[in-house]
Amino acid sequence: MTINAAGLDARYLNEMIREASDTDITLEGVNGQRFIGCAERTKRLTIHGTAGNGLGGLLSGGTIEVFGNAQDASGDTMDSGTIIIHGTAGDGTGYAMRGGSILIEGAVGYRCGIHMKAYREKQPLIIIGEDAGSFLGEYLAGGTIIVLGLHRATPACPIGNAPGVGMYQGRIIVMGDALPIDLDRRKVKTHLAGEREKTQLSALLATYCSAFHLDKDALLAHHFSIMEPDSANQYGQLYTYS
Repeated sequence: MTINAAGLDARYLNEMIREASDTDITLEGVNGQRFIGCAERTKRLTIHGTAGNGLGGLLSGGTIEVFGNAQDASGDTMDSGTIIIHGTAGDGTGYAMRGGSILIEGAVGYRCGIHMKAYREKQPLIIIGEDAGSFLGEYLAGGTIIVLGLHRATPACPIGNAPGVGMYQGRIIVMGDALPIDLDRRKVKTHLAGEREKTQLSALLATYCSAFHLDKDALLAHHFSIMEPDSANQYGQLYTYS
């Protein structure tokens, strides 16, 4: 089923998607309509154009693929399913995400993965092909964020300021050796990925490389820097001592 979304109101467009009996729907001419695929459970949506705020919010098992860019808050509080973006994504991508995967070919804005969390088999994953803005993984409570930093002219770190502020579970993984200069090393510990972690990375990157036609082995030949919370010193500055 194909829907021409050009000029359609966001509410009307989303009603058409919900009421459709087809499970494979293509949207043409999307231009900023909000909340596309919100709470979707079973459908596969293929979007051509620019998806508006809240793409795939509360997603619960469907698949959304965008051939274009996405605005803010994609995957807000999503529980399961997959969002694939062949372009860039805005601020707050994956906000409070608790499961599923968001795969972004390009860059992402500020506060990606803020409040992302994990529980038992629910292990959310965000992979960013290019750069990530400041406050990446703020208050991270589980899951994995990977930043590849592809297509950079310099070897500088592809992450903005203050990543992992307040994180207490989960991992932020960056391809390469460069880390943010303002990383709070009192609360975040870092190390290079070893062989076992490279094996885990291989599994995490498989779908991403397939979606964007990348050579997984070529990526894994690079170093990867892993940032994790320092559980021995998470709240050290909250208390005073006599």
